[in-house]
Amino acid sequence: MAYTSARGDVGAAVRDRLHTWLPAHIAPRGATSFTISEFTVPDAGYSGKTVFFTASWTDPSGRRRSEELVLRLQADDHQLFVTPDAARQAEVMERLAGHGLPVPQIVGVEPDEQVFGAPCYVMTRVRGRVPSDVPSWHKRGWTTELSAVQRELLCDNALRALVAVHRIDDAETIQYLRGHSESSGTALQRYLHDLVTWYEWCNSDLHVGADTLARALRVILDAAPDEDAEGIVWGDARVGNMCFADDLSVAALFDWEAATTGPPGIDMGWWLMFERFLCESLGFTRPAGVPDDSEFIRRYRDFGGVLGEEIAYYQLLAAFVLSLINNRLAVLLVRDGLDPSVARRYPETAVDLVKRYLRQV
Repeated sequence: MAYTSARGDVGAAVRDRLHTWLPAHIAPRGATSFTISEFTVPDAGYSGKTVFFTASWTDPSGRRRSEELVLRLQADDHQLFVTPDAARQAEVMERLAGHGLPVPQIVGVEPDEQVFGAPCYVMTRVRGRVPSDVPSWHKRGWTTELSAVQRELLCDNALRALVAVHRIDDAETIQYLRGHSESSGTALQRYLHDLVTWYEWCNSDLHVGADTLARALRVILDAAPDEDAEGIVWGDARVGNMCFADDLSVAALFDWEAATTGPPGIDMGWWLMFERFLCESLGFTRPAGVPDDSEFIRRYRDFGGVLGEEIAYYQLLAAFVLSLINNRLAVLLVRDGLDPSVARRYPETAVDLVKRYLRQV
């Protein structure tokens, strides 16, 4: 999830350790004069600690080399998810890269928290433009400077990338993402089992809309469609997790920490819900060129995506998940100094969407 926030610092100690750890992962044997630039931080991001930097070295031929990189540290002081796993996220990206998806190249993974203070990975930095969540890309930023035709192209390219994710049918990759779930049944049933576990874990932090969320969970469990489809589920599928090149092609897909398996409706419901969360829920009108819900669904299918008819159910499911995340996020943001009334807006908006979708299921 991408939110402007007060994040924990990644300081000099980590940089010093990285200077020792990184050369073996990126520089050839015999390289000399290895240096690491000062860290810079992105404008958004909360579920992990992220810094940008440049590594430089002289190769054995005497030529100076450099690489722009990203260090992603697993959060140890603001946990949004039940079981954050930086090493797994890196493994997911490596597997997806093997299927031709545009994801950052993983340079190295360190699962031992003793090395950097938390598990982490380093990946190449992809240059391009990423639509903003805060402020919403529907209202501010470079996307508002595009023509309607260009915004339509951006959305179409983004949808094609999502379809490409869903069309991967490699059994080994799906098994890896499935993990060793103790629950049985269909992929959707396993997803819902894990969702109940997550709900119980963060229940004490549900300060906004607790009664509504309890009712929504009952509906989600009782109204679950009889669907046995199982493919890759991104878990955070939206344009804000995509980097776009100058020609508006998709340069990279980010944030795979919630990746799992299930029917594609899980991702499509999230996509549609998040568009509404960043637009109509904030009082905005969709800019020209950005499709509405029905048009997004039509285009997804036109591009080769396979989707059932229970999309309202999956939108409710998505809004419920976002409400869990945003309730937990509000607690952490207040802890980190944000005004409580401002922090509450995140879960309030998400719970309002739950109420909206409950009327449709």
